[in-house]
Amino acid sequence: MSIEFQAFSLHPALMQAVDELGYESPTPIQERAIPALLNGRDVLGQAQTGTGKTAAFALPMLHALDFDAAHGQVQGLVVTPTRELAIQVAQAIYEYGRHRGVRVLAIYGGQSYTHQIGRLQRGVDVVIGTPGRLLDLIHKGALDLSGVRYLVLDEADEMLSMGFIEDVEAILKETPATRQTALFSATLPEPIRRLADRYMAAPETIMVNPKRLTVAETEQRYYVVNEEDKLAALTRLLETEAMTSVLVFTATKVRAAELADALFARGIQAEALHGDLSQPARETVMNRFRRGQITVLVATDVAARGLDIDDVSHVVNYDLPFDPEIYVHRIGRTGRAGKKGVAITLATPRDRRRLQEIEAFTMQPITRAKLPTAADILARRDAQFLLKMGGQLEGELGKERALVAQMLAAGHTAEDVAAAAIRLARAQEQQRPIEEIKEVPLRSQQHRAKFEFEGKPEPRPTRAPRRKTEREPGMVRLWLNVGEAHGIRPRDIVGAIAGETGIPGRAIGAIDIQPQHTFVDVAEQHAGQVLHKMKHWKVRGRAVTLKTLD
Repeated sequence: MSIEFQAFSLHPALMQAVDELGYESPTPIQERAIPALLNGRDVLGQAQTGTGKTAAFALPMLHALDFDAAHGQVQGLVVTPTRELAIQVAQAIYEYGRHRGVRVLAIYGGQSYTHQIGRLQRGVDVVIGTPGRLLDLIHKGALDLSGVRYLVLDEADEMLSMGFIEDVEAILKETPATRQTALFSATLPEPIRRLADRYMAAPETIMVNPKRLTVAETEQRYYVVNEEDKLAALTRLLETEAMTSVLVFTATKVRAAELADALFARGIQAEALHGDLSQPARETVMNRFRRGQITVLVATDVAARGLDIDDVSHVVNYDLPFDPEIYVHRIGRTGRAGKKGVAITLATPRDRRRLQEIEAFTMQPITRAKLPTAADILARRDAQFLLKMGGQLEGELGKERALVAQMLAAGHTAEDVAAAAIRLARAQEQQRPIEEIKEVPLRSQQHRAKFEFEGKPEPRPTRAPRRKTEREPGMVRLWLNVGEAHGIRPRDIVGAIAGETGIPGRAIGAIDIQPQHTFVDVAEQHAGQVLHKMKHWKVRGRAVTLKTLD
């Protein structure tokens, strides 16, 4: 029995579960949050994924709720940004509370309303759900939150970035003002702090590694390539490195699906994980990745939420995130449990500033590396083939020798027979073309500025500022009715446009955020598509008007 957990004086049934699960010592977030929550305090916690925050809020909840007096009424509510996380949290709460007889229900989109409503009618103690489906069931009169005593907002910053904050506030208004509230978030931007001010009672703020550094076991390096050469660069790396399990991050779900298809066509066992997959399909893909049947899993940040896999050898930033903290979240999935991990970034020349921001944030250098050449790949293929041949030569070759004898008798030389056999054996390599990659020089010819991150960058040539109505050749300038005053950031603009329309990131040009509005350039051939598909666009819960600039 854990002496450290005993100090919390948790319900004996919970201590039994903690002991059976093998918990030994509480994590920092558990050590600070559990006592505060047990004392009835609201808690505003800043903690990253993997710090043990689920137990930090679940154990006090299961200790406080009265399952005998109000069995079947929803007393506990956990709101999560994604269905994957909802399922993960629901499973954890069930394990913690099974000796107390807790009834747990995960509610998320894509599942039958009939099933969820039926479960609610039979009685549920704790509901874990995504904002959209929770509101749907509230509006249908199937979910009554008037008895909620304990409410948790998990990964609140993700709900903010996904535009769910208005839905979250609507849910909060359905719960009693006397409830106890815990809010956990990897970051605490101003909108999250304002939410806490409105709906929490003098919360105790707990910060655990608010700017978590990347782990020392993770090797970080980047390769500079043009956008159109990223696929060729990734395939070269997959061929030349010992990548046993690779998690590749892209900016959009469309890009994830396209990349997975392109890799599979080149003979690489790759699949995509994105929001369009049904839950059974998602679980099948993840299980195949865990078992090693898939070498490469391509995912977006949202789709990878709640993905807990210990043996990821490499994380690849196919698209560099706009937020340094997202970079840290991504690469934290490799190099776990003391194992060596590798984080690779495919950076375009335009990513220089973002890489500098990441290095400043993590206080660790990211090493520039050189891509393998075509000669390197051919040499590796030869070496691997010779290794396989060596293994075959040690085995029984009676039938094969008889065929060789027939060919020699037909007048072929031994060298020709061997060469023809090698060509047949290596025919599958034709599926893996070594595509040409244009070299990106260390210094650009225009500015002669080093693509390096040590020291200060060289000064850029001065030029007249571009007027707001000017735009790059081949681009259309759009106007949005949101700006700095509404908390808008470049990643909100790029993520929304690319995610909703599926246009490539390179088709989005300059972004100029003003106090009350924003200008964004998009490639002329995509402008109509953007205007059509973004008619009902919301950013951070605010309706956005989008029009071309005259």
